[in-house]
Amino acid sequence: MIRNHFWVQKRIRKNSLTFNGETLMTYTIAYPEFYSMLHRACLRKVNEYYKQKAMEFQTHCESELFPMAIQQYKEDKKQQYPVRVFDAVMKYELTYLRSCIISLVFDRYEYTGGAHGNTVRDSQTWNLNNCERIQLNQLVTCLPDAKGFLLSQVAAQMEQEPDLYFDDSKELISEAFQEDQFYCRPDGLVLYYQQYDIAPYSSGIREFQIPYQDCVHHPMTLCH
Repeated sequence: MIRNHFWVQKRIRKNSLTFNGETLMTYTIAYPEFYSMLHRACLRKVNEYYKQKAMEFQTHCESELFPMAIQQYKEDKKQQYPVRVFDAVMKYELTYLRSCIISLVFDRYEYTGGAHGNTVRDSQTWNLNNCERIQLNQLVTCLPDAKGFLLSQVAAQMEQEPDLYFDDSKELISEAFQEDQFYCRPDGLVLYYQQYDIAPYSSGIREFQIPYQDCVHHPMTLCH
């Protein structure tokens, strides 16, 4: 995939792990590798970051989840229950890629038995000029209280679909707020909350897009 002056290669690691001749776990891990004639030194650092991220998740699958799957398999065999295959997936979406800015969001899904799996989200937005991750307070400078401004935007969007949220969600959006849980799109900054933070599982990971405006700065402003 080519965007602007970047070329992006999706790398995949996947495997099926067996015990006693039966597949007990599968995993699929996707991560990006960036290339460009510009920012080459920084992109090497960024690529190493995502390769390491993928390797850590692979190690987690093989050394932590797979032993759990074996133990579950042994217990299920004793009880004559069907074999439940564990599954893990790491996928990403490249949400912004232009000039000196890269923004991505990752979802890590794990199924270890039970009614459904669980997904954890994280994200990174990079300024390639200084090869550092952009912080939320660099993009949101609303006075007198940037967090209060963002939470007011979140609360207003929640009011459009109140049935999706817990009854005390207006308190929870402040308690569960994490400054690193954001990423950038071309038309706005996106805040998100993890599963169960402010809503039941059925509502999924909740996202709130805040349009770029006077005190919510477009990430491209950091390229100059």
